[in-house]
Amino acid sequence: MQDHELVNNRDNDAWREHEYWMEAAIAEAKKAEAIAEVPIGAVIVHDGKIVGRGYNLRETAKDGTAHAEMIAIRQASETLQAWRLLDCRLYVTLEPCPMCAGAIVQSRIPLVVYGTADPKAGCAGTLMNLLQDSRFNHQTEVISGVLQQTCSALLTDFFRQLRQKKNE
Repeated sequence: MQDHELVNNRDNDAWREHEYWMEAAIAEAKKAEAIAEVPIGAVIVHDGKIVGRGYNLRETAKDGTAHAEMIAIRQASETLQAWRLLDCRLYVTLEPCPMCAGAIVQSRIPLVVYGTADPKAGCAGTLMNLLQDSRFNHQTEVISGVLQQTCSALLTDFFRQLRQKKNE
């Protein structure tokens, strides 16, 4: 079965495995939320285990590149002692932005699974699809919508609470 067929068959074992790893990305997102960061989390899986984890740290680190995917990619590269993250899968709660999509392509990650689309910066199919642009020397397979409601609710609830605090 091709991964793109998973979207039409969410009851199969492969889809359940994607949900399992997305739960780990959600756990990372909750770490960001706990320190008042936008709750976005990512994990990179290689041979059935997590080799890189990350959550959004832009405010804490005062660093615009401190996205969950970037942190997870750096950690996975260190763990595997390789910049090419072949045979890895990246799970992230929010669709990658242009910077992260570029890092994914450069890292040669063959599969990205994300939870919810990003209508303002999504570059895995929403605004554009940098991950599958044939002009690059590497393309990445994309699966979207894994635990979409949970991933979306994390962000919606976070921004709702932020607005409430501003209005108080």
